Amino acid sequence: MTTIPSLNETLGQQRVVSNADGRAVIEYLAGPHMCHSGGVVQGGFVSGWIDAAMAHAAMSAGGDVTPMSLELKVSFFAPARPGLVIAEGWVERQGRSVCFLEGRLTDGAGAVLAKASSTVRLMDRARVEGAARAATTT
Repeated sequence: MTTIPSLNETLGQQRVVSNADGRAVIEYLAGPHMCHSGGVVQGGFVSGWIDAAMAHAAMSAGGDVTPMSLELKVSFFAPARPGLVIAEGWVERQGRSVCFLEGRLTDGAGAVLAKASSTVRLMDRARVEGAARAATTT
């Protein structure tokens, strides 16, 4: 039987450094299997790392919520290469149902590789999980 890796395993998550008060820092290990030509990490992984950090930041700001992406913009400044990368996310502004997030990705030496901004809708976690269960049983 084949075991399907979790999202965190797929993204190469090593550890959550911090996750409180609307800020999150997560370390990832970029592997050669994540790269395309020239040993450059594929942009979807870069986007996923920052998106995950921003989602953690939104969830740490309070309430039992699941952030559902409405918009995500990523600007790439330098190529990510295999090795340690650090994704940071923070809440820029939060309302009752919408949250504006920002984030960045740095390499192990602290060089900024990418920055992002996101708008998310804050949904009740129980409602989201219930809908997911219902979708998988039909």
